[in-house]
Amino acid sequence: MKSKLLKTVVLASSLVFLNCGDDAVTSAMGDYSNTISSSSAEEVQPGTSSDSQGTAGTEISSSSAVQQNNDAILPGSSASVEAGSSATVPGSSADVGPQAGSSSAVASGAESSADVAASSSSDDKCLASSLPNACGDAPASSSATAPAVSSSSVSAPAVSSSSSEKKVESSSSEAAKPKGIFLAEGKEEEKDLMRVVYKTNTGWDGAGILAYPEQLSKDQKHGIVVWGPGGGTAPSAYEGMIRRLASHGFVVIALKESPGNASQAINALDWMDRQNKDRNSPLYDKLDMNVVGCSGHSMGGLESEQAVIKDKRVLTAFLNNSGDWGGAGAKNVATDRSIAILFGEVGMEKDNAKNDYNNRDVKAPACLIEMTGGPRNGEGGYGHGSGSWDGMAATVAWMRWHLGGEDFRKADFVGNSGKYIDGNIIGKQGKWKTQCKNF
Repeated sequence: MKSKLLKTVVLASSLVFLNCGDDAVTSAMGDYSNTISSSSAEEVQPGTSSDSQGTAGTEISSSSAVQQNNDAILPGSSASVEAGSSATVPGSSADVGPQAGSSSAVASGAESSADVAASSSSDDKCLASSLPNACGDAPASSSATAPAVSSSSVSAPAVSSSSSEKKVESSSSEAAKPKGIFLAEGKEEEKDLMRVVYKTNTGWDGAGILAYPEQLSKDQKHGIVVWGPGGGTAPSAYEGMIRRLASHGFVVIALKESPGNASQAINALDWMDRQNKDRNSPLYDKLDMNVVGCSGHSMGGLESEQAVIKDKRVLTAFLNNSGDWGGAGAKNVATDRSIAILFGEVGMEKDNAKNDYNNRDVKAPACLIEMTGGPRNGEGGYGHGSGSWDGMAATVAWMRWHLGGEDFRKADFVGNSGKYIDGNIIGKQGKWKTQCKNF
């Protein structure tokens, strides 16, 4: 009797199982499927609040957005982590891979973080299905599914390991250092932008002037400008120009005198090099000795021209109210250097400036700049003293362009219309009139 009853129960159970079909299977696996789907969505999707993503996910997403404009990377921002990476997808776990530096950790899992991100849509379909063969031949068991979404095998090593975080921070701090020499914030060359230290009776011969920003940069080197005074004029007569250049971030050394053969300028640069290597100097390790500009007035202009010809450290020269007497100076400037020659409309240097610039053998990038419409007293217009005082902004702008890398300033000098091409002399009367070649 008991045997017969047992057989009846077994037969009835079999019939019920056969008739329940997919619903029974779905009901039986429902809780398990939901659990895996939830876990997968939380761990694989970037930018969530789960422990496996946390702060690292937010930082990488931010850096990807900033990376699109490398030029606008801010010092210390996480954007620099992504510099040079052209194949990452903003905000995806693939962003983390190159920075994690843990190929062994990724290899230990069933898939890399990039593979998981790429297959997320197919995984979602697999996890949403309760049928054993919905994702292929492998059965939908915990042993087959778990490695593909496990936080310990894929997600965690990609973003939350201590070694990855340390590497991201290190590369960010290194890449975030500003490029080029230091320049004061602000673009107005007509104004002083920083407080400066101004020292007299110094330099290689104890008779020069040294000026530099009170707050020297901790992250960047400073470019150098050598200033040459006119014949028979003390360097102190150019205090306005010296302070203006220093206030824009340059370290300025003004010469005692300008013989016009570069000897004083070269001695001054050698002295600056010694200051840069002297641990007792305020300029210790603050100077870029390969980013140097020379400028000066009259004979100081000739000193500058010869310095850019003879000294490889000098990248550019700006001659104020000057020019080679026989027109044989600018033609010797190398093509990887540059030169600007400024003159006043009625200055005695006018013909020298034109002859020097117009020499057909001039191959270097060069500009000839005239100041016109000056006051009709004294010389009857802009004369021999115009560039170093009323026109000092042009020298500052030129140095910010050629030493500081502000390439947008090219449009101010080169072309048919621009600030120093045909614009007004800001703060003074009259206009600029400029022509350039070889740019």
